[in-house]
Amino acid sequence: MMAREGLSRVDEGDTPDFIFVNTCSVTEIADKKCRQLIRSYSRRYPKAHIVVTGCYAQLKPDEVAALPGVDIVAGNDRKLKLVDYVRSIIAGKDGPEPATEVYHTSTASIREFSPSCSRGDRTRYFLKVQDGCDYWCTYCTIPMARGRSRSATVDEIVAQARAVAAEGGKEIVITGVNIGDFGRRTGTQGLPSGETFTDLCRALDRVEGIERYRISSIEPNLLTDELIDFVATSERFMPHFHIPLQSGSDTVLKLMRRRYDTTLFRDKVNRVVAAMPDAFIGIDLIVGARGETAELFEESYSFIESLPVSRLHVFTYSERPGTKALEIDHRVSQEEKHERTRRMIALSDRKLTDFTTRYLSSVRQALIEHPRRDGSMAAFTDNYLRVNITNPCPSLANRIVPVRISAISPTSVEETVGEIIL
Repeated sequence: MMAREGLSRVDEGDTPDFIFVNTCSVTEIADKKCRQLIRSYSRRYPKAHIVVTGCYAQLKPDEVAALPGVDIVAGNDRKLKLVDYVRSIIAGKDGPEPATEVYHTSTASIREFSPSCSRGDRTRYFLKVQDGCDYWCTYCTIPMARGRSRSATVDEIVAQARAVAAEGGKEIVITGVNIGDFGRRTGTQGLPSGETFTDLCRALDRVEGIERYRISSIEPNLLTDELIDFVATSERFMPHFHIPLQSGSDTVLKLMRRRYDTTLFRDKVNRVVAAMPDAFIGIDLIVGARGETAELFEESYSFIESLPVSRLHVFTYSERPGTKALEIDHRVSQEEKHERTRRMIALSDRKLTDFTTRYLSSVRQALIEHPRRDGSMAAFTDNYLRVNITNPCPSLANRIVPVRISAISPTSVEETVGEIIL
């Protein structure tokens, strides 16, 4: 869209006319990093027009507008209209410097959803099928930033996947805020479509040209047995699941207002492993939440230690204005949060090492990524092991080929080393 307006991406080191910042606001640290980034760009490129969108812009538009160098603030529902706002700046480039424009819809009034697909410089495509969330977990600002759950129709998403196939794309990651809620609301009227996330996966599975799909993240209570069985039998949906847990303590899960307990979570993980023994299973975890006493943390640690999962994505709890968690009495000190985070990350490293070790000396099908600037290449196996290729072959970029995994990387447990089987 920007290219049609005569804009092109600048090379590193060149001076841009426009800078687009897509912000996060999931933690106070995220807000802080966004502010630092915007101020940094303003100092480095004082003549550039800075355009800010995303969750921080949605939640605190006036705060963002007050930052130096910001010309446009656009809420989450205005992202696909950014080209119109940029066009107005281009049209008035010879006039006086315009005041900061804020384009914002109250989150409660957001109804529209536009499916989108992005690749950037990566091999994999990211297909957004849903936005918003109706869950209102006590620690989370996402419903305030993204609005109610809404999605496109199956036909609209399939059309996007076909466009990816026409571009030569081989792998699509299905993304959204709460993708298991797909079909809950569609169109400007927000009516149920009668379509489910499993319906969407079955339809995508039939798109010719796409060889791989990954499900980015799905709530455990929405990970149905039907979906697990479908992925297990599909040749195109990879044995890879990311399931948010947040805590391994039922007491803390109730304080968080999560919609499942540890019994259900264990059942879902065990069902995945039984159906797909090679599946990579990642889980999200919040450490140091309000109400998490030392005893409840140990309970959570023991539960997670007992699960046959591959990796933990550990987040240190952050106080967010307007959330119900602030009404919970027990607070965890920063020092204790850091110690608990350290222990969970160490547990994650151990689990990932154990999972990866199972595949040393084995051959897996892997999608070869495009060469890096230094000529090195990497690939992802079907079950999401990242492999640094020892015999790079640029002609195999964006192709799925057999790779032999030889070792865990000496620099990171999150990577392995292997060779293409030519």
